Amino acid sequence: MFKTFFTIWVFSGLLGCDGAVNNSTICKNNPEVCADLHKDSWCRYEKSDLIKNRLRLKHEQTPSGKELYLHLTYLEKYNKCVELASGVKHILHPERSNDRARAFGLSAQSLAELQASTKDSNDIHLAFYHWTRFNNSAALEKVLRAQKLNLIDDIDILARVASYFQKFNPSKAKTIYLEVLNRSEASNVNPDWLLGLANTYQKTNEFELTYLLSRANILMSDHDVSEKSMSALVNGDNAVQSRLDEQAEALVDALESGNYPSSNIKLILEKN
Repeated sequence: MFKTFFTIWVFSGLLGCDGAVNNSTICKNNPEVCADLHKDSWCRYEKSDLIKNRLRLKHEQTPSGKELYLHLTYLEKYNKCVELASGVKHILHPERSNDRARAFGLSAQSLAELQASTKDSNDIHLAFYHWTRFNNSAALEKVLRAQKLNLIDDIDILARVASYFQKFNPSKAKTIYLEVLNRSEASNVNPDWLLGLANTYQKTNEFELTYLLSRANILMSDHDVSEKSMSALVNGDNAVQSRLDEQAEALVDALESGNYPSSNIKLILEKN
């Protein structure tokens, strides 16, 4: 079922889309995009994301690996949501429950087919998908080889590689995390990177930097924290803690403004 739809959307280059963002209009003008989806309002956001992404793919004769990766993630989210929705029985309108069950079966089939067809891809995004979803060792090797050759442009993938090395090669993890920060932009900064780098510094007993990065993560994410544990990282030294708090604020400002690559705080982190 999905192969038929996917061939229609992706490889035929069909025209006729008016660019409308309203889902009902999209489905009316492009019925093949929505034919296998459920009709009622359950999973509204997941369905909307999937529809809009399918519409984009419809005009791509040869979709990139990143586009297929995004499609896989949208299809996953829709499939998971409609699976839950299919278990909710509608008393007055049982046909709606049946429609959701039908959509779940078709989306599961579509997802499985696309996963199978991309399993051996050398594209970095698709290799990343199969590594992180299925712990595929061959896919992992492709990702690690790409990182070694400096071929990874997606900093989210690079950050995941840093997290991978964190367990057994903290030095390499630090180098990659710092590269992630250096390549970040104000629009895509993830506070989890700071926490990952903080944990890496903690493994190498660099506790002041552990404190600095943990504080920056707290400032960006509003995570709950034990101030007692934070203070213990610097042996309760209030002067050191005050200095590190200022540096954490400077780090957050640099990242959120997109000025990290030219900031003084970058020099402080890279000295270590």
